[in-house]
Amino acid sequence: MFSRFRAVQLIAAILITTLPAFGQTPPAPGAPPAGRSGRGGRGAGGGTPVNALVSPEVRPDRTVTFRFRAPQATEVQVVGEIMQGKGPQIMTKDDAGIWTATVGPLPPEIWIYNFRVQGVDVTDPSNPAVKPTPPGQTMSSFVEVPGDTPAFYDTRPVPHGEVRMTLYESKVMGVTRWIWIYTPPNYDSSRAKYPVLYLLHGNGEAQNGWVMNGRANIILDNLIADGKAQPMIVVMPQGHALQGAGVGPLARIQGETGMFSPRFPKDLLEEIIPIVERKYRVVADADHRAIAGLSMGGGQALSIGLAHPELFHYVLGFSAALGGNFLPMDELLQPISANPAAANAKFRLIWISVGRQDFLFAADQQLAKTLTEKGVKNVYRETEGAHVWSVWRKNLNETAPMLFTTARH
Repeated sequence: MFSRFRAVQLIAAILITTLPAFGQTPPAPGAPPAGRSGRGGRGAGGGTPVNALVSPEVRPDRTVTFRFRAPQATEVQVVGEIMQGKGPQIMTKDDAGIWTATVGPLPPEIWIYNFRVQGVDVTDPSNPAVKPTPPGQTMSSFVEVPGDTPAFYDTRPVPHGEVRMTLYESKVMGVTRWIWIYTPPNYDSSRAKYPVLYLLHGNGEAQNGWVMNGRANIILDNLIADGKAQPMIVVMPQGHALQGAGVGPLARIQGETGMFSPRFPKDLLEEIIPIVERKYRVVADADHRAIAGLSMGGGQALSIGLAHPELFHYVLGFSAALGGNFLPMDELLQPISANPAAANAKFRLIWISVGRQDFLFAADQQLAKTLTEKGVKNVYRETEGAHVWSVWRKNLNETAPMLFTTARH
């Protein structure tokens, strides 16, 4: 306990004493002295985005070089998904106090990483791509290693939808909360009504996770432009029992002790769906409503969706958090196992997918197997990958074209 506290003290000291220089190269000859700005007037640190350290630097051979300025630190490492299970990589410090490490070559993908300074994980201050998290979770940085051609999650010169931030006063939660809502290209110039996908994030994330981490809006833009997916509205709520960030003095919701908030299903069904159907042009029936999610959100999507066939005819779980310390399997199966024929008549798609290296692999595999044994039609997909965003982006890209079609899956 003492050593952990000392580590936190030390990293705080490092951050405070090196803050003016974090993410900056040493001033070039003729540059404004520290404490003054160049063009733009008054500044505190003398740094600007144009003279920040180049980190990360992705090279043509798909290696990635990281740089971090911390003259007083005695140990810095690169950690995270980018290490592909190999453990931390030690960085080396030069005479200017800049730590450097090169990782890879890496497969084309969006990778998550942190710098571990004296045992405490921090983001890369030179990199604006940051993975958003709610209180209590460590923030991380992203770096994309490109392939020979653009990935399905990269922007293209096609019509783009919009992501709108909507505030609502949740009577169920007793606080003000955010919903992020994707509207398809040309929504404002059209009079058409659209189907709706309710897309839920995982534990340790927030309503912005599917956009900032998953690039759901870009994936949908590309699929719609290619004629592979129906234009749709995508509603991304906050799945944790939390007040929205930046809305007023902090208010904590009492009585919430677990990952799965008992208030969330009611918040979704009684508040969020009515708001969406009141404010947006949607087709308000079960054939035009889908619910999907990853990890915690996958468990929420399956439990809510399977219990409400009158509301959702498309129910999808990506690496759903089931069994063990998560959602009990029996609770998921109970609503539909009594009458499989009725379930098959209503649901157009029940989807379960999981990576073979995921710690939830056995539980998700068992759910699909049990549904099949009980006569409930479902699509089960195993892929390579652990409990990571590279799996879930692919899940969304594969399943979005299956939504709101006349076919049953």
